[in-house]
Amino acid sequence: MSVFVHRDTRVILQGFTGQHATFHAQESMQNGTNVVGGVTPGKGGMTHLGRPVFDTVDQAVQETGAEVSGIFVPAPFAADAIMEALEAGIRVIVVIADGVPVQDMVRVKRYAADKHAVIIGPNTPGIITPGACKVGIMPSHIYRAGRIGVVSRSGTLNYETVQQMTELGLGQSTCVGIGGDPVNGADFVTVLRAFEEDPDTDAVVMIGEIGGPQEVDAARWARENMHKPLVGFVAGVSAPPGRRMGHAGAIIAGQSDTADAKMDLMEELGVHVVRNPALIGATAHRVFS
Repeated sequence: MSVFVHRDTRVILQGFTGQHATFHAQESMQNGTNVVGGVTPGKGGMTHLGRPVFDTVDQAVQETGAEVSGIFVPAPFAADAIMEALEAGIRVIVVIADGVPVQDMVRVKRYAADKHAVIIGPNTPGIITPGACKVGIMPSHIYRAGRIGVVSRSGTLNYETVQQMTELGLGQSTCVGIGGDPVNGADFVTVLRAFEEDPDTDAVVMIGEIGGPQEVDAARWARENMHKPLVGFVAGVSAPPGRRMGHAGAIIAGQSDTADAKMDLMEELGVHVVRNPALIGATAHRVFS
């Protein structure tokens, strides 16, 4: 079992024939992802990587039954691509581009309000169920199938956490990067809820960053609704106030936005907080065991 994507998930890629989509589609297909086609306007009717190319997402859905789309288009066009996927009935949309204008994402969130779809990103490494399905850019070889869910704002800390866990013999059910932009689709609570409902996820690791209230909101939700152990870490202990660090959303706007303040509150709310990123895997191993 897994959350959002699994072995039989039918995946398309928007921007399919571009350099980045081509590279990551090949890597995903080699690791078992069921890529059934892709979309590049003006190239409909072609074949790429042995899969059909369509002019529109609606055509791709009608012909292939696709239910998940990975969006590999530049940030200025990402909002239109997301809304096209929503209109075509795609249920999970993964947006890789960073720097999508905030106003565009506000418009997307309004448009998506009644669509019953999960938007992952923007500015995300994607989502992976190891050995079954990957939609994104994460390095598949460090992941292994198991029973711990991972959700992270940071792509590289997602990889670091997984590498530590894998070296300790811990596998992952699904790993989700929710993205580091200030306005994104799925938040921590959306993903934690999915992990809580998944019978094959036994514990969850949540990796946060400075900026915004998402991590503490998720910890409050988990205290009231989650029965599985939750390990948490927040990056940016040494970040100075007012300076953006790495992601558009990673900026300390007030005392409650600091990493230490978030981790203190998370600890009070029952999260197994890790203060040193080098110990995330070891903490997950202790909690899981």
